[in-house]
Amino acid sequence: MIEINPTSRINGEIHVPGDKSISHRAAFLGALTRDGVEVSNFSPGQDCASTLACLEAMGCAVEQDKALNTVKIKAPAGLKEPKDVLDAKNSGTTARLLLGLLSGIPNLFAVVTGDESLKRRPMGRVVKPLVAMGAKIDGREFGERLPLAVRGRKLSGGVHALQVASAQVKTAILLAGLGAQGATTVIEPSPTRDHTEIMLEYLGVPVLKDGLKVTVYPTSSIPGGSWRIPGDFSAAAFWIVAAAITAESELRIKEVNVNPTRTGLLKVLERMGLDHAIEDETLSGGERTATVAVRSSRLKGTTVSPEEVPSLIDELPVLAVAATQAEGITEIRGARELRVKESDRIHAMAINLKALGAQIQETDDGWIIKGRTALLGGRAKSFGDHRVAMAMAVAGLVATGPVCIEDEECVSISYPGFFDDLTELTQTCLKEVSS
Repeated sequence: MIEINPTSRINGEIHVPGDKSISHRAAFLGALTRDGVEVSNFSPGQDCASTLACLEAMGCAVEQDKALNTVKIKAPAGLKEPKDVLDAKNSGTTARLLLGLLSGIPNLFAVVTGDESLKRRPMGRVVKPLVAMGAKIDGREFGERLPLAVRGRKLSGGVHALQVASAQVKTAILLAGLGAQGATTVIEPSPTRDHTEIMLEYLGVPVLKDGLKVTVYPTSSIPGGSWRIPGDFSAAAFWIVAAAITAESELRIKEVNVNPTRTGLLKVLERMGLDHAIEDETLSGGERTATVAVRSSRLKGTTVSPEEVPSLIDELPVLAVAATQAEGITEIRGARELRVKESDRIHAMAINLKALGAQIQETDDGWIIKGRTALLGGRAKSFGDHRVAMAMAVAGLVATGPVCIEDEECVSISYPGFFDDLTELTQTCLKEVSS
């Protein structure tokens, strides 16, 4: 258990870990190349390590240089049938993208599983469109839950209109479409992160984008490439909120991904009165990268609409913390997807923030939060969810007394150095305590 003590400031400069979503996708596309994809600043989290382990089990060559923080992945002899079950552990991205990759490799058989948390998460949303392409997938609850068995086949393309906005499902279909017969088109109900499309274009693979439609075409080979993965905006979000709600803060988050499909949190916080600037913008691997400078801000409540949710789905737990420190009412709707993440994040954040004295009402698809509330010290549960643990650590920075977080080790899923960075930025607010 870790104890977070209040602080009045978050000052300095920080680099956050490499973007987790981009790291996953770089590894999967590298597995489809002969020459390989080489990236620096690959995410150090356990989720991306699960992706690399699964791809290695399928015959990929993975070279990691931890001193230089680089990863090179390629499959010079093509992908092979794994000798054992592929374990995605806690990573939904790993599992769903594996299903797309495996489905289109003729005659290859594999079983994909995960930990107890991942076995509860919905897989039917990716299985159904893949089966419509001709994939052979079976498992628990008629393919709704892991473990799932896949027998690869030659797939057909086609048009797939998604019922739920999901970048993971979109990417799984596009991966399958690269080896299918005929063009494969995905139509989204609303925009989601477009890292896969950007990466394919950067590597020279034809992609047609038309509003909410994206189309890929069969390709016999994918060229290799190299680039630096920008910092993860979802990791930066915790520091953006922390600097905004602490009284004397000025923080610069360097070389972070500012892809517009990821920065919905900034748009919402701008409405709430965030004092910030985007500086030194450049491109890396086709992705927009910049320094995000944030200062202490006087926030006010706002309404987050369902249309906005896909661009800040991972940042909603820490936005709920920001809302407790904003004047007036903040209402977040259309976020039912949070109930099927690593935990039920709607419930987890409501329970934790109520325990600290927040005025928060849990709804079916979000929260209604009344601020500005002085949070109390107390105990918070991580629910085994990395984003809940980090969001509650940010809440602890503005509480009136210490906040102890149970099972904080789960932050290693995406951000192993989170508490080290917290110590460096605040100097004195963190200590380990016995449970």
